[in-house]
Amino acid sequence: MPALAAALGDGAAGKFSFSADGSQFLLNEMPFQIRSGEMHPARIPVQYWQHRIRMAKAMGMNTIAVYLIWNYHEVNEGEFDFHSENRDIAAFIRLCQREDMWVLMRPGPYVCAEWDLGGIPSYLLRHPGVRLRANSGVAPQYMAAVQRYIARVASFIKPLMINNGGPILMLQIENEFGSFGSDAPYLEELRQLWLANGIDGPFYTEDGLGQLFKNKTHVAGGAIALSGGEAADIRQARAEYPSVPVMSGELYPGWLTHWGEAQFQGRDVNLSDALHELMRNNFSFNMYVIHGGTNFGFTAGANDDKGNYLPDVTSYDYAAPISEQGTPTQAYHLYRKVIGDMLKVTLPAIPAPIPTVQLDGGTDLTPQLFASVWDNLPAPVASEHAQSFESLGQRSGFILYRKQLTGYIAGELRAPELNDYGTVFLDQRYMGGFTRTRMPAAKSAPLKLASRKGALPIAALRENPSLDILVEAMGRINFGPNLVDRKGLLKPVSFKQNNATALELADWQMFQLPMDKQFIAQLKAATPVAMKPGLFFKLVLTLEQAADTYIDMQHWSKGVVWVNGNNLGRYWNLGPQQRLYCPAPWLKAGANEIIIFDLHQILPATIALEHTLA
Repeated sequence: MPALAAALGDGAAGKFSFSADGSQFLLNEMPFQIRSGEMHPARIPVQYWQHRIRMAKAMGMNTIAVYLIWNYHEVNEGEFDFHSENRDIAAFIRLCQREDMWVLMRPGPYVCAEWDLGGIPSYLLRHPGVRLRANSGVAPQYMAAVQRYIARVASFIKPLMINNGGPILMLQIENEFGSFGSDAPYLEELRQLWLANGIDGPFYTEDGLGQLFKNKTHVAGGAIALSGGEAADIRQARAEYPSVPVMSGELYPGWLTHWGEAQFQGRDVNLSDALHELMRNNFSFNMYVIHGGTNFGFTAGANDDKGNYLPDVTSYDYAAPISEQGTPTQAYHLYRKVIGDMLKVTLPAIPAPIPTVQLDGGTDLTPQLFASVWDNLPAPVASEHAQSFESLGQRSGFILYRKQLTGYIAGELRAPELNDYGTVFLDQRYMGGFTRTRMPAAKSAPLKLASRKGALPIAALRENPSLDILVEAMGRINFGPNLVDRKGLLKPVSFKQNNATALELADWQMFQLPMDKQFIAQLKAATPVAMKPGLFFKLVLTLEQAADTYIDMQHWSKGVVWVNGNNLGRYWNLGPQQRLYCPAPWLKAGANEIIIFDLHQILPATIALEHTLA
C-alpha cells in the first residue's frame, strides 16, 4: 500500500502505468490496487472538503474520484470560474495530495452525475438543431465549446498529473458513452484534444459491460472502468480486452431519487459481498458515490423514462456510506471492516462528526410574508413568439410569460410543451397550472394542475384579461438520448373559447427571474394588495453558534429556500424529500436570514430545524 508521499517524495515525478500483460495497474512499476471513493467538490462546501476526504481515507480508500462539472465552471459562454467558493478544483486536488490520497480525474465534457444537462452548458441549446456528444463533423458548435473547455482545464490539470509530481493517476475520456451511442471518432477526437493540450494520459473510459461490448466505446491504449462492475464483470471484460486493466469504475452503494417516488432509493443495498470479492481478487474499484453531497441551487438534473420526466431531488445522499451531512452510516462501518480486514492494517481513525444545530423540543418557526414576485418583475422582453430560457440566455430559475387576451373571458388553455412546471393567472388570479411530472390525483387536484397534454379551464372576471404563466425550469435531462431539453414555453400556447377554433397566442412579454443570489439580495419588500401565489416569506433566525442543520419544509408546497443568500435547493410536497440540508458555513452566530419562495402558499406555515435528512 504505497503512500503518495512515499511514492513521490516532495513533488517528485512518479509513474502510473499498466503491466505488460494488461492485468494490473502499476505505480512506479509496482502493482497497485486503486481503492477509490467518489465525491464531487461542486456538491460540498469548500470548508468541508478536507473532512470528507479524511472520511474516505478512514474507510480504507487510497484515491478520490472527481467529476469536473463543466457547466458549474463555465458560468457564461467563454467565462470560466475555477476560483470562487467550491469551484477551485486545483485546490481540491492539492488537498487530496496533502491528505496522502491519489486522484482519478473525470472531466467529461459530459458527466451525467444526476446534474443539470449532465454538466453540458445550457447555452449550447440556443442553437436550433444542435447536436451534443458527437464528433466535430456532425456537432461543430458542441465541439468548438469542448475544445475551449478542455484547453482551459488542461492548463491547471497538467501540473497535477502524477508524471509532474501531482496526485492524478488517470484521466477519464467522456463518460458512459456506450449508453448514448457509438461514435469512435468522437472519443478519439477528445483523446487527441487532451494530448494536444499536454495531457498524455494514462486515459480510461467508463461504461456498463453490455454497452461496452455493443458499442466498443474504449479508447486506444486506455484502461476500462465498468459501471456497476463487480468481480465477474471485470473477468468478462478482461477476456474481451486482455491488453489493458479493467476496474470497477462505479460500484454503487445506493441509487438516485426522483421527486414523486415513495421513498429514498437504495437504502437497503448491501455491497459488502461484492466489495469483499473485489478486495480478495485485488481488483481496483471506485465506489460511486462514497459521499454524495447536495444539489444546491438549481443544479439537480432529471431522467427521461419512456417520455416520463423524472426530476431529481435536491439531496444527493445516494444512500452513500458517508451521509449528505458527512456522518458515517451503518454501511460505512461495514465496508470499513471489510477493507481493513482484507488489508490487515489499522485504518486511520474516523474524523469527529460535524456539530448540528440544537433547538429544544424541535422548535417550530414561522416565517412571515416578505415580498411578492409581482412587485419584483424586471423590464420585460417582447417577442411575437414565446422564447425558451436558452434563447433568452437564462440558465435556470423562472420566467413569467405575459399575454393580453383581447376579446376573451373564459375557455380552455393548452400549453403542449411547457417545461417544466407552470402556474397560470388571469389578472393575477390563480387559475391552476401545468406540470411535466406525473402527480397523484390527491396532490394535483387541490392545485388544479393539468398535464402538459391536457387543458386547463380558465375564466376571467372581465373582458381582455392579462394572462400570466409563471414557468419554473427544473432539472434538464442528464442521461439517455433526449439531452436536448430546453426550458420554458417551447410550443405555441392556445386558447379555445366555447366551441370556437383554438387560436395560438402570440405577442408575449417575458420577465426573466433567475432567482440567483443577486436577484434575492435586491428583492423589494412589499405587502401585496391581494394575496395571490408567488410570494416570498422571511424569517430571521438567531443562533448562538453556527452548526449544520436540516430545514424541514413539510408544511409548504413547492419552492426554493435561501439562507443568508445561499440557495439550499428545491423543496416539493410531492416528496419523498421534505428537508433541505443547510451546512454550518452558510450560517453564523447571531441573526440569519431565511427566505422562502413558494409557488402556491399564500399564508405562512411553520418550518423546523432537524438533525438528519429523514
